[in-house]
Amino acid sequence: MEQIVKILEDKGVRPTAMRLLVYKLLVNRENAISLGELEKDFKTSERSTLYRTIKTFEEIGLVHSIEDGTGIIKYAICENHSTSKENNDLHLHFRCNTCQETVCLTDYKIPQINLPKGYISEDMNLTVKGICEKCNMD
Repeated sequence: MEQIVKILEDKGVRPTAMRLLVYKLLVNRENAISLGELEKDFKTSERSTLYRTIKTFEEIGLVHSIEDGTGIIKYAICENHSTSKENNDLHLHFRCNTCQETVCLTDYKIPQINLPKGYISEDMNLTVKGICEKCNMD
């Protein structure tokens, strides 16, 4: 828990009990999680508190949001904890059609995209859909 406290303090965020618990849950998950799924793990917490916690983590570069085509935003820990948009965890995401889980494929980076003059990129997301390794073995 001391390491999580240091990570939050280094980002200029007060390490409240809720922030520590949410960060610990996120860092120990293999797949991305929606706010609704997070609520199930924190039944006695208010949705607004969880939402503010996730949004704070996103603003300081601890988590990133994933639009996986389901219409529900998912969140996952950033591998580099950067707040820079240029170094913003640009990797593939995979959505399994069988188990419905979304995972970060951090070893597979999204290539640099050159846009026409006058266009400015602000965000990029690439989600591959198919059958994950776990479901493919069944």
